[in-house]
Amino acid sequence: MLEGIRVVDLTSVVFGPYCTQMLADLGAEVTKIEAPGIGDAYRWAGKPAASKGMGPGFFAINRGKRSLALDLKQNDDRERMLDLLRDADLFVVNVRGKALERLGLDYESLTAINPELIYIHCVGFGQDGPYADLQAYDDVIQAASGAASLLPRVDGDPRARYLPSLIADKVAGLHAAHAALAAIVHKLRTGRGQHVEVPMFEAFTGFILLEHLGGLTYDPPNAPAGYERQVDPDRQPFPTSDGYISIVPYTDASWPKVFAVLGAPEVLDDERFSDPASRFANIGGLYYEMARLTRDFTTQELLEKCHAAQLPAQAVRDLDDMLEEPHFAATGFFRSRTHPTEGGYREMRSPFTFGDYEMPELAPPPALGEANGEETEA
Repeated sequence: MLEGIRVVDLTSVVFGPYCTQMLADLGAEVTKIEAPGIGDAYRWAGKPAASKGMGPGFFAINRGKRSLALDLKQNDDRERMLDLLRDADLFVVNVRGKALERLGLDYESLTAINPELIYIHCVGFGQDGPYADLQAYDDVIQAASGAASLLPRVDGDPRARYLPSLIADKVAGLHAAHAALAAIVHKLRTGRGQHVEVPMFEAFTGFILLEHLGGLTYDPPNAPAGYERQVDPDRQPFPTSDGYISIVPYTDASWPKVFAVLGAPEVLDDERFSDPASRFANIGGLYYEMARLTRDFTTQELLEKCHAAQLPAQAVRDLDDMLEEPHFAATGFFRSRTHPTEGGYREMRSPFTFGDYEMPELAPPPALGEANGEETEA
């Protein structure tokens, strides 16, 4: 779908590369610019199969890209970079503004050589605010956005904690990708490129506060921040005799089904649970009763009963078990491939499919500077 769209990618770690990976998945030609010798820092995350700098994290978000190792402080390498940018459609960059100006890679300098360039600036903080020049990493953004205060609301442990995922980076990467696609559509309609700023702090804070702004939505506020359903300590996976299961009675009409499945319809005779208003007010008690009863079943027994009763439910799977997930086997989500230096590896395909477009088969993740001997083109 993006065949012929040329992307120059001066990003590293997850935020920017996740954005450009989605563009590459849709057919864009992505040239990844890396520092000689070290390259993208995410190359070194996790244990590689064979070669240093080819870690599993890097594999996940760099397929189908060309890697050029350029020292942009050297004139020859900088000129090669400018040659790429003269013909590029998009420049995706996560270098901070002042450094870009010193290199002559700021938006104003590049539009002088390519007036139609779409310039996607992946930044930590909005550049019109007091944090504009500060460094931003996933942990920093989780702290600043309020995300690190969520687990204490759930379990009462006052220690601030990070959510165990590079979730701020990934959310910001998604925002950068859809902003880039919108800018491409705009360029097709008008012929004009433009500067696009995607700040991680704003992107992730909006993501977290979508439900958790809560009563602070209104002026004056009518309740505290935090979506009660999400921070309810009793709303957790339920124990079974051999594991855990997620069961979601999302509507009030689900409760009779739940306790019928659990063989205890009499639970709803309790005055605390006898009508919708009472059930809503005592939701924690309902979860407690569920957790007491689910222990008498195996996970598989409950899955079959819940699915037969049209109740949303799934087993809690360990990360180590995900490759055995039968649904993914049927949909081809994990694909076995072979890398020229690293050997066999698994690739997760893009989650979307199109009725009138076949996703391209992309080259494996590149070695650092793999394309340095090729002619300069985006």
